[in-house]
Amino acid sequence: MKVKYLHQVAKDNPINYSTERSAGIDLRACIDHDFQDIAPGERYAFPTGIAIEICTDGVAGFIYSRSGLGTKDGLTVSQGVGVIDPDYRGQIIVSLLNTSGEKRRVERGQRIAQLVLMPYCHARITPVEDLSDTSRGCGGFGHTGRK
Repeated sequence: MKVKYLHQVAKDNPINYSTERSAGIDLRACIDHDFQDIAPGERYAFPTGIAIEICTDGVAGFIYSRSGLGTKDGLTVSQGVGVIDPDYRGQIIVSLLNTSGEKRRVERGQRIAQLVLMPYCHARITPVEDLSDTSRGCGGFGHTGRK
């Protein structure tokens, strides 16, 4: 993966894996001000100061919440998981949602999310009139009850 650093904060804190066996690459808040407060229930789109080029066919980037930030502070990736398509060359932006009941502060350079590279496949899309039957059928969310 090639990385283009777009912000001094990112240049001062080059992206990398935190440990030898980490699955995700830490992404940081590259804001020009010292900190950004996020009120309960609010979102804020943080620039990360980087753009990437994924050089492996069939691989995309996925942005996940940092478990400690989500569990301890209630700051999670607002859309659940962000997808970085392999042909995207713009700056990676991470939108955080404050799910806690208190104002939270994110400081410049703070680790805010993680980037995981994973394979994907393109489906061959075939329009049909009917789908095959299964034991579940059209049963929706919660249709099987609790056990």
